[in-house]
Amino acid sequence: MLVIFAGALLLTLPIATTDGHGALFTDALFTSTSAVCVTGLVLHDTATYWAPFGQFIIMLLIQIGGMGVVTVAVAIAVVSGRKIGLMQRSTMQEAIAAPQVGGIVRLTEFILKMTITIEGLGAAVMAPVFCREFGFLKGIWYAVFHSVSAFCNAGFDLMGVRAAFSSLTTYAGQPVINLAIMFLIVFGGIGFLTWEDITVHGLHFKKYRMQSKVILSVTGVLILIPAVYFYFCEFSKGAWADFSVPEKVLASMFQSVTPRTAGFNTVELTALTEAGQMMMIILMLIGGSPGSTAGGMKTTTAAVLFASAIAVFRQKEEAHFFGRRVPEDTIKNAATILLMYLVLFLTGGIVISSIEGLPILTCLFETASAIGTVGLSLGITPGLSLISRLILILLMFFGRVGGLTLVFAALPGVHKNVSRFPKEKITVG
Repeated sequence: MLVIFAGALLLTLPIATTDGHGALFTDALFTSTSAVCVTGLVLHDTATYWAPFGQFIIMLLIQIGGMGVVTVAVAIAVVSGRKIGLMQRSTMQEAIAAPQVGGIVRLTEFILKMTITIEGLGAAVMAPVFCREFGFLKGIWYAVFHSVSAFCNAGFDLMGVRAAFSSLTTYAGQPVINLAIMFLIVFGGIGFLTWEDITVHGLHFKKYRMQSKVILSVTGVLILIPAVYFYFCEFSKGAWADFSVPEKVLASMFQSVTPRTAGFNTVELTALTEAGQMMMIILMLIGGSPGSTAGGMKTTTAAVLFASAIAVFRQKEEAHFFGRRVPEDTIKNAATILLMYLVLFLTGGIVISSIEGLPILTCLFETASAIGTVGLSLGITPGLSLISRLILILLMFFGRVGGLTLVFAALPGVHKNVSRFPKEKITVG
């Protein structure tokens, strides 16, 4: 919260905006929350409203939010040579979903090095394209900004210099920018521990942790199936019928990857069918993976619920992955998270629709984007009232912090599995 308010105050400074007056505090608070929660929903076009200082502050907030405040603080302590106490190590373990406290400082160093390396690589790949179009200095800045934004799954862009709120629509058929952004989004969204498994074990999939196996499997499915849908059911007709096959493939892949909390788009989302928009809503709610730069309900949550459902259908006692049993507590947590996300997502959408008089699907798209920390929008964000903006701020914060984290923080107490009540069977379904 302190980082969000500090960012908001900096964005109200006169040097933060192009008009030299600074932003209203409510607008600055919305933008700062969106950046720290790596969402990407904006009230003003980032390229034309914010001055270079404001854009830099936004990028800094994105980086802090993507890596996590705790990770950044520990990284600074490591670089400065300060000793890391047991409490800090325990907090760090929870922040990045590490299995144990041991080796947490080494893992933090690994995360820092990998972040710098991948973001630098992404910027280097995109720089020639941007430098050719915008000049050397501006091109380098654009490459760095978009690399950080994509890796942190934030979705902020500087393409408003061409058309306000246009995102990457002018690059729909540009393979370098498409592939670079998609790689950064996926790599940032699979989680720090999955990076470590890939680095240590290479392509030996069997040696990975069960969590890494689940994350990579689910990620692959959630990219492939929606991409096939978008190709055959969206981009083979209507406004995109004249696209070449490579352009349709790129557009399908990109729109499949970006709803998983990234927030960029290479096509006009308002031109999608309602079925296509609903597909995106589902992907936005699922989000990325635990211990990553992404938000949302998480791929592992969806996987656990799916495995539990399969176990019920097959009349098996336990859900399992790759020969490993899923603990009952994990299934309970996953069901609780799903319920919380659905309640907040639906309630927020209904309230905003009632207040603004907008179609319910449009408002649900907005709330799914907020709670999934995605940043995709059907264009209604700038015109929302203060109450609706506050609802989105709360949803963005909730989506980034995580459901169970807030519940446990708000309701501390004994978590032992002791019940005062006798058991009695209840029929469901």
